Amino acid sequence: MKNELQVKAIKNGTVIDHINAKNLFKIFSILQIENFDTEIFIGNNLESKKFGKKGIIKIANKFPSIDDMNKIALIDPNAIINIIEDYSVVKKINVELPGDIDSFVKCINPKCITNYEKVQTKFKVRQNEIGKIELKCHYCEKITNQDNIEIIK
Repeated sequence: MKNELQVKAIKNGTVIDHINAKNLFKIFSILQIENFDTEIFIGNNLESKKFGKKGIIKIANKFPSIDDMNKIALIDPNAIINIIEDYSVVKKINVELPGDIDSFVKCINPKCITNYEKVQTKFKVRQNEIGKIELKCHYCEKITNQDNIEIIK
């Protein structure tokens, strides 16, 4: 089998790689990539030795903020961010779960103060005994599991 690129290389920008295929469009949405004004390449269900199937997002001339990396980690803690300069990877970042997050996740408790007053959300981030991500609200202490995380846009 011949080695070939399945997705075009970018000169400068960010490549989010090793995304679990089922999480690709969640990451696309939480980063609001649809609003970017630069070249974007998306590949999904690509062959991966590690995951079987993976997704990849290449974004030309954009670089992730700390909040972006935290959002990605909440959705897919196995993702890897590659910073590209002049067609070469200059930095490889394994996303890590933050201990706390503020402001970009909605509490699932409809009675939580953050859902009816102008109060910024705050959560403690943890992994449960089976490795699933959970968020504990600072105000109401409601637990939001990984499948119910809703990003505030």
